[in-house]
Amino acid sequence: MAIKVENLTFKYPDGRIGIKDLTLNIATGKKTAILGLNGSGKSTLLYHFNGMNMPQTGSVEILDMMLNDSNLKEIRRKVGFLFDYPDHQLFSTTTYLDIEFGLDNYNFPSEKKDTLIKSIATKLDILDLLDKPPYQLSLGQKKKVAIAGIMVLEPDILVCDEPFSGLDYPSINFVIDILDKWTSQDKTIVFSTHDVNLAYEWADEIIIMEKGSIIFSGNAQEVLQKKELYELTELEKPYLLRLFENSDEKPINIEAAKFLIDKNIGGRK
Repeated sequence: MAIKVENLTFKYPDGRIGIKDLTLNIATGKKTAILGLNGSGKSTLLYHFNGMNMPQTGSVEILDMMLNDSNLKEIRRKVGFLFDYPDHQLFSTTTYLDIEFGLDNYNFPSEKKDTLIKSIATKLDILDLLDKPPYQLSLGQKKKVAIAGIMVLEPDILVCDEPFSGLDYPSINFVIDILDKWTSQDKTIVFSTHDVNLAYEWADEIIIMEKGSIIFSGNAQEVLQKKELYELTELEKPYLLRLFENSDEKPINIEAAKFLIDKNIGGRK
């Protein structure tokens, strides 16, 4: 198990409860989506996965290490965190230096750094941006640079807060392709999102949060097909489920939907 949380409660300084007696397990090598409306506790929970928030009550275990002060540096080495706004983690004068920052933080040998940086930059198609200052980049380019700064450290878990917000469709597909290749190496991705369509089509597992608690969890497609989910929350059904509302078969992506349509049309000839 990549992450184990038991009876976690977190209160903000003003007394508001961000997380309420929450218990969950996140499997290794899976893409787990955390879905919920604003204020449901998604980001507050994610911040516990690399120690930006520390447990007040209950426990968080990351890769068999308890989240505490003595394990904090090692956990942050193994858990990369991608903020919703890349400007929050890009602050150097060049893209190259931003990617290098994490390597310096963990004392990577100087003779290996350049090779590592250029290798990850090539994979993310940002090699030609290494000499540019981050403020000159588009949002999509900034997100790629932020991802490069994380992946160059080869963490085991990637935690993303709204990783696709603000990106156009080609940029979303590019990032998804990179992350799919990453999880194929038995790496783990946990991400928050407002996008039920993305969660339905891309995630393996899903956690639905409301007011700091988990109200549904399990296989993403199975959970998002539950009628009671939409009776109890303000979430909107994924468009594929709305399109195939009256069908016994529910496609989980566009390709499956096309196949199902072709099959039904062929059956009527």
